[in-house]
Amino acid sequence: MASRIGTRTIRLDRPPRVIAHAGLAGKKESEGPLQSVFDRTFADTTFGEKGWEKAEQTLLRMTLGCALQKAKLPPSALDLICAGDLENQCTASSFAFEDSGAPFCGLYGACSTMALALAVAALAVETGTCRLAAAATGSHFCTAERQFRKPLEYGGQRTPTAQWTVTGAGAAILAANGDETDPKITAVQFGTITDLGITDGANMGAAMAPAAARTIADFLRDTNTKPGDYDLILTGDLGFIGSELLLELLRREDIDLTAVHNDCGKMIFDRERQDVHAGGSGCGCSASVLCSHIFDEIRRGRYRKVLFVATGALLSATSALQGETIPGIAHAVLLERGETEERA
Repeated sequence: MASRIGTRTIRLDRPPRVIAHAGLAGKKESEGPLQSVFDRTFADTTFGEKGWEKAEQTLLRMTLGCALQKAKLPPSALDLICAGDLENQCTASSFAFEDSGAPFCGLYGACSTMALALAVAALAVETGTCRLAAAATGSHFCTAERQFRKPLEYGGQRTPTAQWTVTGAGAAILAANGDETDPKITAVQFGTITDLGITDGANMGAAMAPAAARTIADFLRDTNTKPGDYDLILTGDLGFIGSELLLELLRREDIDLTAVHNDCGKMIFDRERQDVHAGGSGCGCSASVLCSHIFDEIRRGRYRKVLFVATGALLSATSALQGETIPGIAHAVLLERGETEERA
């Protein structure tokens, strides 16, 4: 059964396996460096719908459907769907999966939601309360702009620190048993809200970097490991500015991530060719990168130990207008490749 390591980390003694996964992306994402790794990409980011919010619902539904198709399972086979998005009250996820026939757990962690969903789903499977669980999340550039900033028609100038919300989604199916190459989740850590007083809603990287630094430092201390013990410590979505701040904050604690760190917000776009300023962001950024590229690399054996730390800025349009600061959160999921003891 799950057990606590140190002060904040939870070890999964019977690690669930990711038996299937899928990452879908929109037009701008399909023109970036990861264009060949997504399961599907779309030139039409309305996905055949009349509104952006319905488009995001359709994207989420298709993504989970793609993962289920790989697993040869119907949606009703799932004991739990853990999902969330950036829309108010997680409506994209709720409407996307309302006809699934599976129990639903709506989650909100802003851009950290994929790690949060994976952690909750993994604990549900590890404890035996679920046989099969899904973790899914996504985002859409147009719905995020409408909700958090200005309507697209406004045509406002983007600051250099701004990040581009990814139109994309990721989904993973977790089970107690699986093949040896299936990534397994061996530990999770639910992050601690961290607020250093950032108020600039156009600089999410600065708001989230302190939370990422705190979670990574706590995880390394709890597990008595060092950065070199991992093939990759992957954050998302700090972008270019937030990633630099993360490395600096951890150096102050004598932790050097330079050799093993990357960020989903840096990976998904080509900063030189694409006008994304400080990189990618949004629930769908880390979700689509993880559920396509990273899981595939673990299956191939390129990565054997990946610490996935998704980051979120816990603000709303209301809190920003009221002059509140932007609290950050970062949840961690340890992914490993290799043999594990199977259970009956």
